[in-house]
Amino acid sequence: MTQSGKLAQDPVRVERAEWKRQQTKARLQQLLTVVSPVFLLVLWEVLSRTGVMDIRFFPPPTAILHTFWELLVSGAIAEHVGVSLYRIALGFLAGVIPGIIIGLMMGLFTPIRHFVSPLVMALMPIPTLALLPIIIILFGIGDLSKVITIAGSVFFPVVINTAAGVLNIDKIYLDVANNYGASKSQFFFKIALPGALPVMLEGIQMGQAIALLTIVAAEMMGATSGIGYLIWTSYKAFLLQNMFVGLIMISFFGYLFSLLLRGLQKKLLPWR
Repeated sequence: MTQSGKLAQDPVRVERAEWKRQQTKARLQQLLTVVSPVFLLVLWEVLSRTGVMDIRFFPPPTAILHTFWELLVSGAIAEHVGVSLYRIALGFLAGVIPGIIIGLMMGLFTPIRHFVSPLVMALMPIPTLALLPIIIILFGIGDLSKVITIAGSVFFPVVINTAAGVLNIDKIYLDVANNYGASKSQFFFKIALPGALPVMLEGIQMGQAIALLTIVAAEMMGATSGIGYLIWTSYKAFLLQNMFVGLIMISFFGYLFSLLLRGLQKKLLPWR
C-alpha cells in the first residue's frame, strides 16, 4: 500500500501531517516578516555605500544606527520619546474612551444615533491638524494642545466603528436577551459590548496609527520637544541622520503598538 493510502486509512496520521504542514507554514510566515525589513535595510546599506543613493539625503543605516547611539547616550532620545509617548497615551485615552461610550450609545439608542450622526459626519472630514492653529490659540503650545489634537483624530474612527459594531450584532442575540428579560446593564455588558468588540478594536487599531501620525505633525508646530520636534528641527538644520532616527522611532512604536493591540485582540476575542 502506498504512503498516501496509509495516511488515508489513519485519521490520526492525517491530522498530524496537516498539523505539521500548518506549523511549517506558520514558521515560514514568521520568517518572512523578519526577512523583509532586514532585506530592505541591507539593500539600503549597499546602495548607499556604492553611491547609487546619495548619502547626503539617504545616509546608510549603519550611520543612522551610530547617530541613534550617540543620541541615546546623550539622553536626547529618552527626552523626546518620553514626551511623545506621554502625549500619545493621554490623547489616545482621551479620544478612545469617549469614542467607545458615544459609539455604544449611538448603536443602542436610535434617538441618540440620529442626533449625533450628523455632527460626526460633518466634523469627521475636517482634518484635526487643520484645526491645530485654533487649538494652539485656545490651549497654548504646551502638552494640552497636543493631547486635544490627538484625541480629536482618534475619536472619530473609534466612535464610528463602535456604533457599527453594535448595529451589526446578530438579531438573534437581541431576541434572546429580550426573551429572558435581561436588564439594561446585562444587555450592555453581555450583549452590546462583546458584540461590538471585534469592530471596535479595529477602530482602536486605526486610532493608534492616526495618533502616531498626528503627534509628529502636532510637534512640528509650536513644540520644543518630542519626536516630531526632533524630525523637524533636524530637517531644518540638514541633520538628516538625526531626522531618520526620529522617523525610525515612529515606525518602531507604530509596529510595537500594533503588536500590543493584536495581542489584546487575541486575548479578548480568542474565537477570532
